[in-house]
Amino acid sequence: MSTSFYVTQGTSDTGRETLLPEPTTAGPWSPDSQHGGPPAALLARAVESLDTGSPRSVGRLTMELLGPVPVGPLSVSASVVRPGRAVELCEATLYDEERGRPVARASAWRFPLTDDGPRQAATPLGHVPADGEHHDRPTSWFGGYLDAVDWRWVKGAVTEPGPGVVWMRPTVDLVAGESMSPLQRLMACVDSASGVSAELDPARWAFLNTELTVHVLRPPVGAWVCLDAQTTLSSGSVGMAVSEVYDEQGLVARSAQALLVARR
Repeated sequence: MSTSFYVTQGTSDTGRETLLPEPTTAGPWSPDSQHGGPPAALLARAVESLDTGSPRSVGRLTMELLGPVPVGPLSVSASVVRPGRAVELCEATLYDEERGRPVARASAWRFPLTDDGPRQAATPLGHVPADGEHHDRPTSWFGGYLDAVDWRWVKGAVTEPGPGVVWMRPTVDLVAGESMSPLQRLMACVDSASGVSAELDPARWAFLNTELTVHVLRPPVGAWVCLDAQTTLSSGSVGMAVSEVYDEQGLVARSAQALLVARR
């Protein structure tokens, strides 16, 4: 098992940082395509790397998936597209280096980092990671990302249709040799909401998220995050997966994903 999702490879001729994905990034359907979690975290890392002179925190991040993200050479860039003294809008783009095209893009609003605002009392959940159960993944699914995360199920299971509640903890670094930031850890996990709350048999149906939007109240504290997720289907090809995201102190974020639902 690799010890990270990515290994940095320096800078490309275009000035973008280049990275090599490890097998741990692979999704359950193919060893050649990544799960959405690691790219989301990588885009968050690119946004966090922007230095605009004052401490900032991400209040909202939206990732658009422009196509399958390959388990192959990637590059990433980020910029501030709307600077401001109070809030700023940033963008980050992930490129498939072999094909020379973007495969994912994120926009993020960053807010001043301060400790003098109003505070809502912490409301911990009625359970902790130790209360969850480990369930083996289906043997027909590739390990990759699924095996690089510690899953502790409180309600449901990946093989049970319906809402689910699960504590998650990545067991590898995002980039080799770097500590994962709280925001990166959150983004590495929250893309899993559509799978945690799957309403359909994945052997017969595909429910692929085209985007991921996360509103972040505060960065999570500690190694674990909990997804309380639910999927809603229509009579057509559109579905929606939403989740509330917690750490052991209380609510940290809410997420939504637009799903393409189609028969396999």
